[in-house]
Amino acid sequence: MKTRIYNAKIITMVNGTDIIEGEIHIEDECISFVGTAEEAGKIKDGIVWDREIDACGNVVMPGFKDAHTHSAMTFLRSYADDLPLQEWLYNRVFPMEAKLTEEDVLWCSKLAIMEYLTSGITANFDMYMKNESNAKASADTGFRTVLCGSINDFGGTIEEIEEEYKHFNNYGSSLISYQLGFHAEYTTKRETLEGMAGLAKKYKAPVYTHNSETKAEVEGCVERYGKTPTAFLDSIGMFNYGGGGFHCVYMTDEDLNICKEKNIWVVTNPASNVKLASGIAPVKKMLDMGIGLAIGTDGPASNNCLDMFREMFLVTALQKVSIPDAAAVDANDVLYMATVGGALSMGLTDCDTLEKGKCADLIMIDMHQPNMQPVNNISKNIVYSGSKQNVKMTMVAGKILYEDGKFNIGTDAEEVYAKANESITRMKQA
Repeated sequence: MKTRIYNAKIITMVNGTDIIEGEIHIEDECISFVGTAEEAGKIKDGIVWDREIDACGNVVMPGFKDAHTHSAMTFLRSYADDLPLQEWLYNRVFPMEAKLTEEDVLWCSKLAIMEYLTSGITANFDMYMKNESNAKASADTGFRTVLCGSINDFGGTIEEIEEEYKHFNNYGSSLISYQLGFHAEYTTKRETLEGMAGLAKKYKAPVYTHNSETKAEVEGCVERYGKTPTAFLDSIGMFNYGGGGFHCVYMTDEDLNICKEKNIWVVTNPASNVKLASGIAPVKKMLDMGIGLAIGTDGPASNNCLDMFREMFLVTALQKVSIPDAAAVDANDVLYMATVGGALSMGLTDCDTLEKGKCADLIMIDMHQPNMQPVNNISKNIVYSGSKQNVKMTMVAGKILYEDGKFNIGTDAEEVYAKANESITRMKQA
């Protein structure tokens, strides 16, 4: 499949938010050319295109990477709202999750994927259960997913995590990969945590986990081990090969120094954190320290929508108001976090920028909308005034999965909606 997109404003993210007025060529799953129309004219003669797309001056850029998700939790959207985190988790979420089947996870994950596509998200980092169904949902629809281990005291063993690591990293689809992970320090006994650190050492692999999301979580860890979650996990060798922390709201200076030294990515989830009243992560401080930053939506049970535009706005706006400093966390830094930062945090080094040889995971932003005009600064328009209505096209691995409001995922949208509603109805009645 050979696709040519021309007459585009291209933000490659190679040199920040610089714009190339030109075109991009895709051959099968990869980008074969990015450059000006003049440069393209020297190479495109004689090429037979399967499709040529006139971008009409719209923006083409790398897709957003949702670096922390629980996709199948779409079944709990608007089911457990307006509750504090621990009550939400233990009294509402866990009991319903115990009723989930493989089929539920398949269809509820497909529903999430549809929502990702409408938000210009081309890959997600998913921590959930029944990963075979999760992987199948992504492979079936053509979406890119990095699975993350989620072992804790409620389920899973070190042996199972190791098997998943080997299985999903040799899944037979370039769309599926896997990273070591566990749910959180406070849900996982020390013996298991030490086993996870052992796997990290064995495979020289990074490890990812929920980290320091609430004050109570941090205080509990200090009471158990005399250290914060970050410091304790580092002390047992968990991050000797890097990794990542989801949320990282309550971080000490020692914690942040460990993140910097051990190449621990911080994935901030502002909408979920404010909705659950967990707090505001010190993103500006992390940014100033050079800590790797990415953005996640968290799950649709706590957010409740999978909207990267809302997350980007909140990342910068919450820093400005909490410091307070209107200059805090520039929109261009946020756009980097949502694209390149997300990709690198997930290990997707071929999906971060628009360059020859990279994966063709890209989106088109409709500039012919009132919220994108006038064109004073395109990147800041995207972060501060952009919305899902501006996502005109989402492409993953060279295949257009969403365009002009229509899905191309191999399944009818109404069937997905019906199956997801069947799942939650059955669980409520069980």
